[in-house]
Formats: sequence, structure tokens, C-alpha cells
Amino acid sequence: MSNALIETLLAAPYVARFGVRLEQKGDELTGILPYSEILVGNPLIPALHGGAIGAFLEIVASASLLAGQSLERLPRPIDVAIDYLRPGRAADVYARAIVNRSGRRVANVRAEAWQGRSGAPVATLHGHFLITPGRTDPAG
Repeated sequence: MSNALIETLLAAPYVARFGVRLEQKGDELTGILPYSEILVGNPLIPALHGGAIGAFLEIVASASLLAGQSLERLPRPIDVAIDYLRPGRAADVYARAIVNRSGRRVANVRAEAWQGRSGAPVATLHGHFLITPGRTDPAG
């Protein structure tokens, strides 16, 4: 995962403020959103803000695109649909994304975020991203 664009993504101010981390094991990239009080949207429950979870899913989807192929610039979301399935509690959130299809200009990505068990997602993302594949060097 030595991609300069992934480092650029993680250095974006809001990503850095969230403290998002990425771990790669083999071909599997997992995003980690460490719990912080700044992420709480409803302090009475306390529940994480849906916008923080949605932004985290978008970050992981973009990182998965960057980790899986050579791109010239950061992916740009065209449209993103997020389903909030249950409240995000005061705990770390994990996410993984799968690139369903990647064409010359558009990629289709699905991502899931969970706490505790990956089989019980708190939110899912389905999105289309504008991509700019890197040029292949014929010299190898």
C-alpha cells in the first residue's frame, strides 16, 4: 500500500481530523475510524453522526480504488447512496469496499461499515466514482 495518492487522501484535513487508518492484509484493505467524541451526533444515546460514517465509507471506497489499480488522480464521487442500517455506537468503526466494476472512466464500488461483527453492518455505500487510470508504460 505504498501509493502516494492514498497518502494524499489520508492527509486531507477532514480525513486527518477523523483519524482514519487503513490496514492491508493480502488483497484486503480495511478502514478503521477510531471512536472520538467529535464524531458523536446524538450525545444522549451516544450515537455517531451519520455524516461521519458516510464520509468514512466514501474514504474507504476511494482508498480501495487507489489500492487496486494505478490512477493518475484521486477518484471523484459521481453519486453515492448510503443506507444507514443501525445506529453507530460509541466505538471504533471498520469498513471494507469491493470494486464491482472499473471501466475507463467510471468505477462502481460497494462498501460496508460495522462495529463488532462484520455480519451486522451499521451502514452500506453504493457509489460511482470518476477515475483517471494511469498510463501504461510500454517499456514496462
